[in-house]
Amino acid sequence: MKPRDLLGGANRWVTLGDWLRGVEKLYAKAGATLGQVAASAHDEALYLLLRTLDLPLESDGGVLKKKITAAERTEVEAVFRRRLVEHVPAAYLTREAWLGEHRFYVDERVIIPRSYFLEIIPQQLDGWLPDPKNVTRVVDVCTGSGCLAILLAKHFPNAAVDAVDLSSEALEVAAINVKAHRLGKRVTLHRSDVFDAVPAEKYDVILSNPPYEPSAHCDALPAEFKQEPRMALDGGGDGLDIIRKLFRQARTRLQPHGIVMIEVGGLRVAMDREFAALDLHWLHTGDGSDCVCVVGAARLKTWRG
Repeated sequence: MKPRDLLGGANRWVTLGDWLRGVEKLYAKAGATLGQVAASAHDEALYLLLRTLDLPLESDGGVLKKKITAAERTEVEAVFRRRLVEHVPAAYLTREAWLGEHRFYVDERVIIPRSYFLEIIPQQLDGWLPDPKNVTRVVDVCTGSGCLAILLAKHFPNAAVDAVDLSSEALEVAAINVKAHRLGKRVTLHRSDVFDAVPAEKYDVILSNPPYEPSAHCDALPAEFKQEPRMALDGGGDGLDIIRKLFRQARTRLQPHGIVMIEVGGLRVAMDREFAALDLHWLHTGDGSDCVCVVGAARLKTWRG
């Protein structure tokens, strides 16, 4: 099907429900890749329809009976042409992404937030600390949009939070989110390659969801993922470049009781091989991916990597 014909049948769609059913079928025909905003075509299409028509995301099923006006049809069709023909990620169309109940501004300057830390931070992080109430300093390395730094600030209300990224453009977006969440007095942004340009501090928690895709994998990513900043995805030849540097620098950046937590996608086997001496502990996640590891300050201190 030619791109210009993809929405050729849309003139027969009268209600929002018609559009939802019709567009959902087009995702497969267009070869659209999911995973940045939603796991199913139905959920992403409904999200885009509600956002485009300025309807509440919590709308009940009755909203599907709503008839689409001519002006709304033009607007909705334009959105889905960008999504399905140009393969623009949904989050870049709506300029937002959600982690749980928390909304974040995003655009093409940052990777679209998606992280297992959404479940790790509230459910497992405290168990690795002697007294979570006494946490006073934490850092999010490779912060991107600032979303994880903000989640850390909300979880540790007495802590100062550093948010680090090498991309000045990403930090511009992070600043928008820090302001929107009213955390400007507690979250400090740093432009730095890992800790190179960050003032000397000792942290209770060093957390990172760094670029970890091997370069060859980045070359082969679907169109939607290629529209995200390459810097936020590419972890070097084997995906471990930033992680190696982070572990080395973390040795002098942790409190004696401190921990490092890193999300590494599909690199668990490579991590266990490369950092066998660290005896990484892998945290269980709801879907069984188990791709977040933790290591304590004492083991890092004796590591000779």
